[in-house]
Parts: sequence; C-alpha cells; structure tokens
Amino acid sequence: MMNKLYLLVLTMAIFSCKQAPKKEMPAEPVEEAVEMVNVDRYPSELNKVFEAHGGLNAWKSYKTLNFEMPKEGFNEIQTIDLHKRNDKISTPDYDLGYDGKDVWLLDKTGSYEGKPKFYHNLMFYFYAMPFVLSDDGIKYEEAEALVYDGVSYPGYKISYNDGVGASSTDEYFIHYDANTHQMKWLGYTMTYFSGEPSNKVSWINYADWTKVEDVLLPKAITWHNVEEGEVKEPAKTVNFENASLSTEAKPTGFYSAPENGVIVE
Repeated sequence: MMNKLYLLVLTMAIFSCKQAPKKEMPAEPVEEAVEMVNVDRYPSELNKVFEAHGGLNAWKSYKTLNFEMPKEGFNEIQTIDLHKRNDKISTPDYDLGYDGKDVWLLDKTGSYEGKPKFYHNLMFYFYAMPFVLSDDGIKYEEAEALVYDGVSYPGYKISYNDGVGASSTDEYFIHYDANTHQMKWLGYTMTYFSGEPSNKVSWINYADWTKVEDVLLPKAITWHNVEEGEVKEPAKTVNFENASLSTEAKPTGFYSAPENGVIVE
C-alpha cells in the first residue's frame, strides 16, 4: 500500500513538472540601425564644420526637431520631420504645414497674408544650418573668403542640381571661423519667385550657438545690411527658444491638414 501511494505521489509530481509553463526571458529591445554617413562625399574643411557642430552622424540620428520663434505676444512653434521633411507651424492665428505632398493652411482669424508655400520651411533651413547643407543634390566649390571687421572667413559656395528643392537656382555661401570651424556667416540668393539666377546675396551672421542634445544649433541669427556687395552693420535679429531634438518621429497624421485646413494651390 505504501509503495502504491509513493508511486502515485511521484507520478503526480512528475506530471505537474511537465505541465508547468516555461518562464520566457524578456525580449531584448530591438534598436533601429542608424545608417552611418559617408563623409567622404563632402569637402574636408566642410566636414570639419559639421564636426564642430556635433557631426552629421549625430544630426542624422534624430527624427524630429522643435523650436520656437518669439513674436509679439506669442511664440511661433515649428516642428519638422528631419528625415521626411514634413513640417508644421503653429500660432494662435494660423497653422500651416507640409504633409509630404501638399502645403496646407488653417487661417483661424481670416487675416493671414503670407505665402505658405514659400514660408512653411523657410526658417527651418536657416535654423538647421550648417547641417541642411549636407542634403542630397548639392554641389560644393571653394568660395572667396568673406572679410568682415578685418577678419577673414573661408568658405564654400553651395549650388543645387536641377530640380532639387523648391528653388534649385538658389545659391548659398557658408563661411566659418578658420580656427574653430564653427559656422559664422551664411550668404544666400533668393530665386523662388523669379526662378532666375540672382547675383544679389543676403548675409546672415551666426554668432550665438547653443547645444541641443549632441549638436550645436543657433540661439539667434542676425541679418546684415549689404551695400555694393559688402557686408555692413546688423539690421535684424531673429531669436530661437525651447529647441529640442528627438529620435522618435511624430505620427504621420501630425503633419496632415486639420479638418478646416485648405490645400494651398
């Protein structure tokens, strides 16, 4: 009797062990691989400029950029998908954005008088210097140094292949500190409205940088007057606040036109 009871208990114990669920180990988090940038495609001195601002690999690891521009009585909030280049601008009076296909506008007060197709990503390009000068379809050539207040700033001329961007006839000139390689000046021509090449160069001074995550981005930029091609005194400063970078992308719908928004023709 005792032997039978012993065998019964042993059999039940073995059966219970076989039925016990296996304890699964938690899955290892899967990290999305970040493609490394082939820096050999850029001029060596321009690479040093990118590195002085944190490097292209750091910049391209981020997916979402936010920054604010103080206006009279409010801050204009801009959000950009750094990989797809969708964007959205939010203000109390209007919102506008680009969903990857169309530019849209939500005019909350009926008083918007700007040009959404021209403006939706304008300040992003000025703000995201020098990194946006690493985009595809760009041609580089060494430019004559810019001399201001007796200091010589070496630089590069940037032009675009046909069909690149909204205005491929635009030209940019990036000039940097010869010692630190930090960007100091941006020259640019504006051909969006005419579509024709221009010799009129506007100049912006980049002298105030702040660290946002792993990269340097401007805290303020200052336009200068230009007389007969020579850079003169400061004319207008634009400030930036509350900048942030994220490795997470916003949902696609974030950049879509709201219910009452209209597609801009």
